[in-house]
Amino acid sequence: TNKFINISCHSVAFYKKYQIFAALIKKNTAMRVCDLTGKKAIKGNNVSHSNAKTKIRFYPNLQEKKFFIPEENRWIRLKVSTKAIKTINKKGINAVLNDFIRDGII
Repeated sequence: TNKFINISCHSVAFYKKYQIFAALIKKNTAMRVCDLTGKKAIKGNNVSHSNAKTKIRFYPNLQEKKFFIPEENRWIRLKVSTKAIKTINKKGINAVLNDFIRDGII
């Protein structure tokens, strides 16, 4: 019975380590997604002069930025792409948030 208890304890410890590792991987991949537009990394090829192709990931240009919402009198912090920042500067944060909520994106 001792061997069985040691094996079960070992598997529980391994399972907990696996859960923590899976959570870290999920957290790191989720970090590179725009909060508003949903832009994320895409796959492609890096093509050399000799036309040799190697796999590469193209990441969006994300910036962490604070926006002030005057109606709620508070700041919100978003990780958004530069295109989303330009849209917010043009339309305003309230209009952009309302558009994304209406379209069901956020």
